[in-house]
Amino acid sequence: MNNIRVRIADWHKDNADIRRIRETVFIAEQSIPPELEWDAEDASALHFLALEGDFPIGTARLLPDGEIGRLSVLKDWRGLNVGDALLNAVIAEAEHRDLQQQKLSAQVYATAFYERFGFTVVSDEFLEAGLPHVDMVRNSK
Repeated sequence: MNNIRVRIADWHKDNADIRRIRETVFIAEQSIPPELEWDAEDASALHFLALEGDFPIGTARLLPDGEIGRLSVLKDWRGLNVGDALLNAVIAEAEHRDLQQQKLSAQVYATAFYERFGFTVVSDEFLEAGLPHVDMVRNSK
């Protein structure tokens, strides 16, 4: 766990790794239907991969409007700050691109995680893919 790094991914070159992580976390573990997991925004999104050595263990994406999504970490690496590293990288890139506000839809159980990074809840709870979510936003300093 001492060799974790996050890099910007290439949607085409890294597609198999991104798909493997998201299919494991969202489709297999959380029973999200594949047709809801994969969308047309993937092609225009900026993707990130967290790696231990050369092995991809997590992913996230940033849309051109500042929306962060699909943050996922493989089960064996949860609780080891991989999610922190991914989210820090996404926020840094959003700020580098002058996206003054970042937004996301968080699963309710994960709101405390996002609050640690300055996100605040801005909606009532709603169901997305059958799971309770809230919308959250973060304004850059």
